Amino acid sequence: MVVVTLQRAKCIGCNYCMELAPDQFRMSKKDGKSVLLHSEDKKGFHTLKSHDNTIYDTCMEAQKACPVKIITTKML
Repeated sequence: MVVVTLQRAKCIGCNYCMELAPDQFRMSKKDGKSVLLHSEDKKGFHTLKSHDNTIYDTCMEAQKACPVKIITTKML
């Protein structure tokens, strides 16, 4: 299982996550911040739990590219 977490409030809207992992991230038209698709929000932490292990590599690339370090990706 892959667990991806996004601290959306700290997003600066650089768009790297969407470019590197377009199946998991989108940019909001309302505020220009990243949205982690199919995630649950708990106190500002948006978490996606997926049994599709193929998303791990692209989400790790997004994590590494994020200039404000608000994305975490773990393989459980």
